[in-house]
Amino acid sequence: MSFTLEREMPPLREDATGAIRVGNSRVLLELVIRAFQDGASAESIVQRYSTLSLSDVYTTIGYYLRHQDAVEAYLNRREQLAESVHQRLLSVQPDLRLIRSRLSSGRQS
Repeated sequence: MSFTLEREMPPLREDATGAIRVGNSRVLLELVIRAFQDGASAESIVQRYSTLSLSDVYTTIGYYLRHQDAVEAYLNRREQLAESVHQRLLSVQPDLRLIRSRLSSGRQS
């Protein structure tokens, strides 16, 4: 009985925006890793994101555990990008608190 070991690539792909997606889904790598870091099992992650396969989640977690520094650097860059987008939106959006207070005062009249 012979057993052949095959090298497999992680089920990760980069989309046009630079975001890393898991498997053939649109689920972001950061969602899977943050869920795992919060204590979620691979099975519960698949229940949460039904387009993921269990084997892709296990392989992704394994990849993260073997390449933690690189994945954490990517996650930190994504968080910085999200904060930058959030700040940009705050700078162009009106202060919603003022609008809410005007609306609530109008209702009370």
